[in-house]
Amino acid sequence: HGDRGIACLPDRVGEFRNGVADAVRYAQEVGCRRLNCLAGVRDGTWTREEAFDTLVGNLRYAADVLDRHGMLLMLEAVNTRTVPGFFVDGTDLALLALDAAGAKNAFLQFDLFHMQIMQGDLAATIERLLPRIGHIQIADVPGRNEPGTGEIGFDFLLALLDRVGYEGSVGCEYNPKGSTLDGLAWVRNHLGA
Repeated sequence: HGDRGIACLPDRVGEFRNGVADAVRYAQEVGCRRLNCLAGVRDGTWTREEAFDTLVGNLRYAADVLDRHGMLLMLEAVNTRTVPGFFVDGTDLALLALDAAGAKNAFLQFDLFHMQIMQGDLAATIERLLPRIGHIQIADVPGRNEPGTGEIGFDFLLALLDRVGYEGSVGCEYNPKGSTLDGLAWVRNHLGA
């Protein structure tokens, strides 16, 4: 359900819960076991505390529902340059919310594009947070294009993921500069294909 997420919005809790039920049905249909929760944009209507408490309650609810279906919940931090006002804009706040929710099946969705913009220091952050990361997404900065088009050192970071034992998937969430196939050319370098 849209709006860049609604999990932090107190007036949309019912809609969020309905969305969880829909997400489970869709995920089961395609065999997906990890679902992303987007906190959303907090406007001036709600205090930070109200938004945080709502997010924690929604995380707890969603994690419980997903756990009954053998699924994992991901919480993604999103940069505020791309999405102004996004509530969860860094790993510290994401982890505070996950800790407060206390769900064993809830993890951080670590998006290198967003975290390079908001925090930098990607390698050290990945190593430090590895046990808390349930999924990684990639795109280069600044243009949100494929690896090799910007400032992120993907050769180093992808090798780091192998070296530290990351066993999850790496999702490619970028806009290719050209065609989709051209935008996948970087994979040959990493996989040696």
